[in-house]
Amino acid sequence: MTAQTVGHRSGDFIATKEHRRFSEFAHAVRKHRYIGVCYGAAGVGKTLSARRYAHWDTVEPFIQTWGPRDPSDAKVYATIAGPRTIFYTPTVGETWRHLKEELMLLIDRANCCIEQHIERNKADQLLVTGPHPNLAEMVIFDEAERLSAITLEYVRDLFDRTGMGVILIGMPGIEKRLSRYAQLYSRVGFAHHYEALRGEELSFVLTKHWRRFGFFLDNADFTDAQATTAIARITGGNFRLLHRLFVQVGRILRINDLTVITSDVVEAARSTLVIGAT
Repeated sequence: MTAQTVGHRSGDFIATKEHRRFSEFAHAVRKHRYIGVCYGAAGVGKTLSARRYAHWDTVEPFIQTWGPRDPSDAKVYATIAGPRTIFYTPTVGETWRHLKEELMLLIDRANCCIEQHIERNKADQLLVTGPHPNLAEMVIFDEAERLSAITLEYVRDLFDRTGMGVILIGMPGIEKRLSRYAQLYSRVGFAHHYEALRGEELSFVLTKHWRRFGFFLDNADFTDAQATTAIARITGGNFRLLHRLFVQVGRILRINDLTVITSDVVEAARSTLVIGAT
């Protein structure tokens, strides 16, 4: 089965306004059974938000490791039955046949888990509609640029046959590429531009990072203001780059036994990064 979890840790997640906007977008796609397109620059947080929405850090290892279950698994069944969403990252050059096999396996296993949850909670109300309903209600495709013309045609067929919502996540410009496939594009009901952190939201995220080092960020303090200005300039509000920068900030603080994040510390951390390889 395709490896899809490398480098994703739920402990790194910060619930931003962009994540909430993505969740609202995903819920609309799932509820109204459309195809949705989410696009944004590399590293802004699209994948993290999608995995978070699907609870994929919990769900994926559970449905990939298939075997005997015990009563404690009821909590995972409930987790899967919440968003009822499959998160899938195509491999490079993936064939439609392999994509179909992988997806059917994930969907079938998710359906089994959701069914177990329903049996334990008869009051659970299904959102399922359509002529061929699944208990799983949506599939999110990350790195959608990897989907070839024939695999995109399979995605359209999956959408038509199952009534499941579909989200395609990619870089800016993916919406223009999809417009070349008229049959698929006519089914796109929602589009979401996932943007980088700005203004108060960036300040909120920086405050969280300061706290992780045991510090208090004071924007009225000249030293803190200089440091945050440098961070905003270096990262452009890119979520992934922020995380990488603060890993290096933490290293520099430890090595030099420092208790203040200054612009010099930030610049020293920047010098260790390959900016742009987000």
